[in-house]
Amino acid sequence: MILAIDQGTTGTTCLVFNGEGAITGRAYSEFQQHFPQPGWVEHDAAEIWEVTRRVGREALAGAGVDGADLEAIGITNQRETVVAWDPETGEPIHRALVWQDRRTAGRCEELKAAGHEALVRERTGLTIDPYFSGTKIEWLLRNAEGAERAVFGTIDSWLLFKLTGQHLTDYTNASRTMLFDIRRLAWDEELCGLLGVDPARLPEARPSSGFFGTTTEFGGEVPVAGIAGDQQAALFGQACHRPGMAKNTYGTGSFVLLNTGTEPPPAPEGLLATVAAGTDEQVPYALEASIFVTGAAVQWLRDGLGIIEEAGETEALAASLDSNDGVYFVPALTGLGSPHWDPYARGTIVGLTRGSGRAHLARAALEAIAYETVDAVRAQEAAAGERLELLRADGGATVNRWLMQFQADVLGVPVSVPEISETTALGAAYLAGIATGVWSSEQVGEMWREADRYEPQMKAEEREALLADWKRAVERSREWAR
Repeated sequence: MILAIDQGTTGTTCLVFNGEGAITGRAYSEFQQHFPQPGWVEHDAAEIWEVTRRVGREALAGAGVDGADLEAIGITNQRETVVAWDPETGEPIHRALVWQDRRTAGRCEELKAAGHEALVRERTGLTIDPYFSGTKIEWLLRNAEGAERAVFGTIDSWLLFKLTGQHLTDYTNASRTMLFDIRRLAWDEELCGLLGVDPARLPEARPSSGFFGTTTEFGGEVPVAGIAGDQQAALFGQACHRPGMAKNTYGTGSFVLLNTGTEPPPAPEGLLATVAAGTDEQVPYALEASIFVTGAAVQWLRDGLGIIEEAGETEALAASLDSNDGVYFVPALTGLGSPHWDPYARGTIVGLTRGSGRAHLARAALEAIAYETVDAVRAQEAAAGERLELLRADGGATVNRWLMQFQADVLGVPVSVPEISETTALGAAYLAGIATGVWSSEQVGEMWREADRYEPQMKAEEREALLADWKRAVERSREWAR
């Protein structure tokens, strides 16, 4: 038995997997989102820890086991979110700054203006953007009371510290900080110095599959043996282990990762080069397109506008219309990610008429998820020099059959959904299982199974017309808040 902790942006999921890779227990709980100022997004790290402890126990109870029955624990997490805590007391000194947080946009502009963009891209594969952890850590050092004695880490290292007392992370999470040299697989002294960060206060980075310490939190002494950022974990869980294979995870945001092999790829404008999850045997890399708001746009329809009560309603609402009637929603609610990288873009709805209603907004939100994915894939294809043949899809939105068919239609390639859609947790479980001898790397590749496949049905002329109008809508959202 393996317990996978999937600590996401809006909640924590814990799943128990048996030796055949099947789910035998699960539990989930949301936690509070904090928005102290426009563009600022925070989480209470102590609340995340308490929710994780509770949900882990509930998942084990659902499986009819306890910690003593576990072979290992795997952790996957929302990336780039930063926690600062006192290593003596184990208490956070400030709320966690979430990956969506844009408070350091001005500082990022200063760094670009000072000519540091090329250095950051060459060392880290990233662009200078408030999305990444580096300027968040700098902000905490300058503004958080007690920062002078704090250590820093992404959510995985925070949970690992609470579970085991160790201050460690893995290569995938480290590669998202803007402070990590993805070729040397080490903290970069020059970049740390640029932002005033002492590398000694950052966690030691290790391969994603391996021993990270033991915990007695759930009973017994259980090794934590797998850690990966959520998107790299999903790439691993989707068995995209060969170059040219790609997946998209549809969550709060959407993230398209393309396996590029064991050499760090050049990161063209609008895309990121990142470390993918691997074992001690090899460290793979990926090209990533990070889309900040997709599922969060549907949440906004529910929580912000109140026009739906649950996300599942959008499928029937979208299907109730024969077309979008020219209504487009660009969900740049926290700026635009790949391939635009515009932190000053803002959410925009265009094409409304007196005849527009809640169905149009629901459909526009779903269509936007698919359009943003097309933009990301086209950028990756241009960088890789070859067309994508198949997109493996996972995440909560894959239950929306209307969206998956529309995605295949506007992308023009089949979309494949696996039997286990929780591939982030599955990837973490696989990494932990490989480290502890439960499975081999070959076995986890063979365990992947397809549940549904969506073939493109839309005519090319309709596809191009829709994408052309989408492009016009995106241009209207650009630079709005500068």
